[in-house]
Amino acid sequence: MNLLLFEAGERDGAGLLRIRGPRLAHIREVHGKQAGDRIRVGEIGGLIGEADILACDEREAVLAPQLQFPPPEKLPVILVLALPRPKMLRRVLRSAAEMGVAELHLVNTWRVEKSYWQTPVLAPATLREYLLQGLEQSRDTMLPSVHLQRRFKPFVEDQLPALLQGRRGIVAHPGNHPPCPRGIEGEALLAIGPEGGFIPYEIDLLGKAGCEAVSLGPRILRVENAVTALLARLF
Repeated sequence: MNLLLFEAGERDGAGLLRIRGPRLAHIREVHGKQAGDRIRVGEIGGLIGEADILACDEREAVLAPQLQFPPPEKLPVILVLALPRPKMLRRVLRSAAEMGVAELHLVNTWRVEKSYWQTPVLAPATLREYLLQGLEQSRDTMLPSVHLQRRFKPFVEDQLPALLQGRRGIVAHPGNHPPCPRGIEGEALLAIGPEGGFIPYEIDLLGKAGCEAVSLGPRILRVENAVTALLARLF
């Protein structure tokens, strides 16, 4: 935890925070902090700063936050991702938040197993938990928005064109495609398929909507690695 995140409503009338539970354990056992020390904090959806630790014992820590700085800027990208298997989804959520993705669309494709949509990871509270872990790592306070798109064709035909307005559409797909560009300017929409890739019909629909197919080369990457590699290459 590189940033202790808190909700605005957690502050009392004097503006103090009373931290208990796992965050308290992290303050004491991982950071080794005690009364008189300072710790970096951030208000979810707000500013970042430091907090004086006024008191700290096994029951609670009392913090006096002083927030001064905005969070880092988000990447100018919308990420469209075929819903991965639950174990990988957890890692992808953390990585997307960590790298600064502002908007994520999880979509159904022909190769996405129907059972994936039943995972508890997609519960709003659980999604939020994994996204917050990514924010804590990267010292960010702004949660990405997550949208569940259970029908591929209606999403691509009805919503994708509007999302592409003013953005460069890129779909990463194995095959004989131009190399993925590096360090692009302006905003983009990046689509990444499942481990087996999009099927030709899906690539055709994405192309008609305005997405250009690109390749990362002959190696086939796991989805979690492809997300990181593509975002790092594009921005």
